[in-house]
Amino acid sequence: MFQNKRLLIYAPDEFGRGHSKTAEGVLRYGRNPVVGIVDASRTGTCADVMGIRADVPFYPDVASALAAGPEALLLGVAPRGGRLPAAWRNDIAFALRSGLDIISGLHEVLAADPEFRALAEEHGRQIWDVREPPAGLPVGNAQVCGLSEQVVLTVGSDCAMGKMTASLEIEKSARKRGRNTVFIPTGQTGIMIAGFGISIDRVIGDFMAGATEKLILEYGPGHDLILVEGQGSLLHPGYSGVTLGLLHGTMPTEMILCHEPSRKFIRDSTLPIPPLPEVIALYEAMTLPLRKAKVIGIALNCFDLDDQETRRQIEQTQELTGLPTTDVVKYGADCLAEAIDKARERR
Repeated sequence: MFQNKRLLIYAPDEFGRGHSKTAEGVLRYGRNPVVGIVDASRTGTCADVMGIRADVPFYPDVASALAAGPEALLLGVAPRGGRLPAAWRNDIAFALRSGLDIISGLHEVLAADPEFRALAEEHGRQIWDVREPPAGLPVGNAQVCGLSEQVVLTVGSDCAMGKMTASLEIEKSARKRGRNTVFIPTGQTGIMIAGFGISIDRVIGDFMAGATEKLILEYGPGHDLILVEGQGSLLHPGYSGVTLGLLHGTMPTEMILCHEPSRKFIRDSTLPIPPLPEVIALYEAMTLPLRKAKVIGIALNCFDLDDQETRRQIEQTQELTGLPTTDVVKYGADCLAEAIDKARERR
């Protein structure tokens, strides 16, 4: 919907602080040009925080960024619960009055907001609520099992473990190995990057598997490797329902497990994350009535560790699980792409 539009990313006081994964994902993998990031708590450029994109400066507010020529304001922070913070309203209204479209991944539908809807109509602007699912979604019916293509799902020991990042890095590595791949986005950030998809956590429970199935059946044929972005975790007391719907809709042939070594407890809880062999066994058990998918590799998220400790964690994880392991951001996903190829040869 917003292909090639120049983006201004909105992440006030949040960039690089845990809730800006949408902003960071679009900056690392997005296909649109980005002219800047709104965060008054930051100075310099994106490279000072992420180590990439020295061409993207920080701005204290939307007004100061207008000279850079943005065409759309992308809300790059995911507040808990997906509600619009009251402090954002004036900036969004100002952006619409200044001729910018709005791209939102919030659960709250901005296009239905009377003030924003009126401003968009008055100034000829569009509001894209990325999480809004299409109408008429089907109930899942295991149709993916009829495909000959390899279908790989990223799963996690918790939410926000880097499942989208792992999928996109595997896609790059697999293409280098000659695979004809497609990335299937199932969350707001992936949709903003790819330009299509369905935000599964916004879909009514009965249709989550069917929505995932619909995406795979629509975009998968013609490719020999379908990489499905996972969501949530079977271990999370709040988000496990989304994970299970995705798992059953995907009917994966294989899975890649994403894990953050430094995280010992499920986010926002006191529940410990079990040892990885137990996590692997849980995911594999949930596919047993369906397709008997195996976890064939581990993608670690070691963003908070130095190189020496990251490599130590990779070695320990490989010894513990017997599976190829990497940090896909630091070292790439070649070993996981190789594991996927080997799994195809064994089929």
